[in-house]
Amino acid sequence: MKKLINDPQDVVAEALIGIEAAHPEVRVDHTNRIIYRGDAPKAGKVGLVSGGGSGHEPLHGGYVGLGMLDAACAGEIFTSPTPDQMLEATKGVDAGNGVLHIVKNYTGDVMNFEMAAELAAAETGITVETVVVNDDVAVQDSLYTAGRRGVGVTVLLEKLVGAAAEEGRPLEDLVALAGAINNAGRSMGMALTSCTVPAAGKPTFELAEDEMELGIGIHGEPGRRRVRLASAREIAEQLLEPILADLDFTSGPVIVMLNGMGGTPLLELYLMYGEVAKIIDKAGITVARNLVGNYITSLEMAGCSVTLLRADQELIRLWDAPVSTAGLRWGI
Repeated sequence: MKKLINDPQDVVAEALIGIEAAHPEVRVDHTNRIIYRGDAPKAGKVGLVSGGGSGHEPLHGGYVGLGMLDAACAGEIFTSPTPDQMLEATKGVDAGNGVLHIVKNYTGDVMNFEMAAELAAAETGITVETVVVNDDVAVQDSLYTAGRRGVGVTVLLEKLVGAAAEEGRPLEDLVALAGAINNAGRSMGMALTSCTVPAAGKPTFELAEDEMELGIGIHGEPGRRRVRLASAREIAEQLLEPILADLDFTSGPVIVMLNGMGGTPLLELYLMYGEVAKIIDKAGITVARNLVGNYITSLEMAGCSVTLLRADQELIRLWDAPVSTAGLRWGI
């Protein structure tokens, strides 16, 4: 294992120190491992809280700031944050307008956020609503979930709902918007290599030089099947076929994200986006906006995922709204 670390047990805590040093516009609660936007709680605004295991950066801490999240809880690598962290974050962003929890569909995350919402209501009277993201078409159930996993749509949802929250929309509107976005998006990913959790000191799984894993999860959990390594063109087809079969994307414009898993060069990601764009165009789908890069990763895993989201003009307007975070920044 070769990593830029000190002690494997201190990786998350020391990364948070670095985030605070690099981004003085956010505030870090090191005791509870929470990243807050600097002006939280913001008067007149619903608070948005997300979080999950570390190792997926820039998700979620990199999306804290104007136009996205008000707080993100950092768990240990690939491990859910605790209900106490989530409760503290909920209290820290509440300005009297309620709080929305954005939760990826992983059993630990769902259970702990649910417990935190119950504690917040019982102890403080804060109104908390939850959206569970479950956009992965690869598998119906996995080692970590009941039902589909929450992956790439999480990034798009945090941006779009974040823009709406910035406008001062009420909690019930944001819940409806988040649900609609989740229902309108689908994702699938693949891996060329495994990744190594520092505390484990060895790869999560083994892939031969001529193998790849289709439908991989962001924690390195198994996908649909292990197959022989293929060309970028063939990989794009294998990722998009299940997405396009699961939902009709031809009725309007879409937002596309070609996401790297952490260890794939941008050169290859752009090459892959070119292949994805050809398939989408041939299917009669119009791309309104796109992202290409590392947005929801799995440590140093080589591979990529594709996310498609149906987007009407209102969603495109929210997408274009100003955002200022470590991971996304435009319109400022």
